[in-house]
Amino acid sequence: MRLTSFRSTIAAAALALVALAAPASAEVISLKADLKPAPGATSTASGSVTVQYDTDSNKLTWRGTYGGIATYATSAAFFNLGAGGGMVRIRDIDSPFEGTAILAATQGASLAAGEWGIVIRTAGFPKGELLGKLTRN
Repeated sequence: MRLTSFRSTIAAAALALVALAAPASAEVISLKADLKPAPGATSTASGSVTVQYDTDSNKLTWRGTYGGIATYATSAAFFNLGAGGGMVRIRDIDSPFEGTAILAATQGASLAAGEWGIVIRTAGFPKGELLGKLTRN
């Protein structure tokens, strides 16, 4: 009887140590951006994008829409607003658009810190017609 009790105590202690050593659980960060005409773009276009970032897998997932652009979209990207650089090109740029990407750890940290934005470029505004800053929901 004592041996069974001792084994139970050892097993409980081992489980407690495993629980303490386990990594912190992953977090899914939700962000959004309202897309408005970029500075210098005489446009009435608008839109929005929602973003999910999984800190465990470093997976970025997005969905967005826009309307009223002057011409057709030529490119789009998420980018770091700070000095850190880094960019994720959005391949499917027709509205509505969605996609995924795997970020480097430094990119994920700057995204989570609120240092990223999104730009949609069009033929009429090659430097950007729509622009938005990603903020946490």
